[in-house]
Amino acid sequence: MGRETVHVMARADVAPAALWPTARDFCGLWHPFLATIRQERGDKGAVIRRFTAHGEDTVYREQLTYLSDSDHTLAYTHLEGIRGATRYTARLTITPREAGGSVLTWTAEIEAPGPRASEIAKGTAPVFEAGIEAILARAGQPMADAPQTGQTPPLPLTETVLDGTPSLALTHTGRKGDTLALFLHGIGGARQNWARQVQEAGHVMTACAMDLRGYGQSTLGFRQSTVDDYCDDILRVMQHFGAKKLVLVGLSYGSWIATSFAMRHPELLAGLVLSGGCTGMSEAGPEEREAFRVSREVPLNAGQVPADFAPAVVKVISGPDASDAVRAELLASMSAIPAATYRDALVCFTSPLERFDFSKLTTPVLLMTGEHDRLAPPSEIRAVAGRILDAAPQMQNGRPDVRYETLAGVGHVCNVEGSAAYNAALIPFLARLS
Repeated sequence: MGRETVHVMARADVAPAALWPTARDFCGLWHPFLATIRQERGDKGAVIRRFTAHGEDTVYREQLTYLSDSDHTLAYTHLEGIRGATRYTARLTITPREAGGSVLTWTAEIEAPGPRASEIAKGTAPVFEAGIEAILARAGQPMADAPQTGQTPPLPLTETVLDGTPSLALTHTGRKGDTLALFLHGIGGARQNWARQVQEAGHVMTACAMDLRGYGQSTLGFRQSTVDDYCDDILRVMQHFGAKKLVLVGLSYGSWIATSFAMRHPELLAGLVLSGGCTGMSEAGPEEREAFRVSREVPLNAGQVPADFAPAVVKVISGPDASDAVRAELLASMSAIPAATYRDALVCFTSPLERFDFSKLTTPVLLMTGEHDRLAPPSEIRAVAGRILDAAPQMQNGRPDVRYETLAGVGHVCNVEGSAAYNAALIPFLARLS
């Protein structure tokens, strides 16, 4: 098997933001070699472009596998059209230069039998060179398919409590289709933190935020909660709405629960949105888990309740420019948590049942974190996005895709502090899964 790498690089005197709108237009007819192009959807919601080149009858198909507007990075893989290619993956990145301007880098990894890999590589280089020239020529073009959020009136929300043990409190929109977007808050949160997202998501699909067990109007069970218990709660909510598929949207602790659910029930998922972390303590050793739990139980053991140390927590989880209104919302959420609930969540969080196998994720994944997130910094979550991409299983009609975004200027609870930017990434993601 022959293996080749193609690496094409160019420098420009304009900023990445001026070049990126063209580069990210994966299904746009901007490359000079293209005669026709159209967008398709894979079985799991993957974005696939189907195109022909001038002077050829061959139909090519490529799938978008990774996208980050904040990092100006796009990756894709070949599905059909290149004779002899057994593997063809490419990545386009636009990075800032220290002296100003940009560096455009377009690379490909190619595998094919014998000398065919070299032939494909030789043909790929001029394609990339012409593409970069086209990007430079179109500098300053408006963003393709720029997300439109906040353009529709907010939907009315309904409050429901599911009876049972535990009872589960829900805030939701009316029924819209067979897919349910279910929002899961963090250890210091509440379902009200998701109101801005639920109201916009409800225009796309049924949307619901739940109080995790012990929070708000939801009750604890009769014993220490486990992640399996949370997964059972999700199934109850899904059954209540009669949903056939789920998009789980999590923040911090909620992301960890969402990923744990995906490990157990991948067949029920249409997509995952993981913000402010996802692996939790699943990859920590026993000593690290214990140290984490003990340190956070110190005030509880001293007789304090979350309201007593909520101000200190808010200082850690909010960004440096968080508004007074945002800080007040975070403080109210944290202060309302009963001590028993907080302790229950800590024990559950530090007692993970498994290390995640990301190859089980067979649906699109969106990861987001705040620029100033101290608990789940961008470097950590960007690395997790890369791991999910690398582990993505090959599927007949497109592999699952991964999107990663850093939300500028905000801290850990990025859906509250940066709600507009959060929704700008979330709503288009949900729209293609509905």
